[in-house]
Amino acid sequence: MFSKRAPFLIVLGSGVMRVLQRFNEFLVEAGSWGTILFMAVIAVVIPYEVVGRYVFQKMTIWSGEVSTYSLVWASMLGGAVGLKKGYMISMTSVVESVPPGMAKALKLASYLCALFFFGVMFGYGLFQTLYNAKQTSPAIGLVMSIPYAALPTGFFIMFFLTLEEFMIFLGLGPKGEGR
Repeated sequence: MFSKRAPFLIVLGSGVMRVLQRFNEFLVEAGSWGTILFMAVIAVVIPYEVVGRYVFQKMTIWSGEVSTYSLVWASMLGGAVGLKKGYMISMTSVVESVPPGMAKALKLASYLCALFFFGVMFGYGLFQTLYNAKQTSPAIGLVMSIPYAALPTGFFIMFFLTLEEFMIFLGLGPKGEGR
C-alpha cells in the first residue's frame, strides 16, 4: 500500500521543493538588497557624524540611532544571506571523522536543531516586535517595532533556507540526492 503512494509523495515533494526554492531565491535577493541598503546607510551616516562632531563641533541626535538600527537590520539580513551562501562556521571535521551512518544522524540532528532554534527565535522576535509596538526611540521617535522586526525577519529567512537544505538532505531536492 505504501509503495503505491510513494510516487505521489515524490512528485508532491518535488513540487513543494520547487516552490520553496523559488521562495528562497526571492528571500535571498530581498535580503541581499536589504543588506546593501542598510550598509549604505551606515556608510553615509557614520562619516557624516564624525565630520559633524570633529569639524563643525556639532553632533546630531539622530545619527546614533539610525546607524545602530541599520546595523541590526544589516546583521540579521546579512546573516541570513550568509547562511545561504555558506559563509557560516561549521564543524565538518566531526562529521567527516565518523562512519557514514553516524554522519547522516549528526546532519539530521543538526538540521532539526537549527530548524527548532530558528523557529523559536522567529517566535521570540515576533513577540518582541509586537511587545514594543507602543515604545518609541528617544532621539528620532521611531516606533521600536521597526528595529525589532529585524529579528523575526532574519530568522524567518534562515528557517526557510535551512528547510530547503533539510529537504535536499532527505532526498527531495534536485536529482533526488541527499547530502
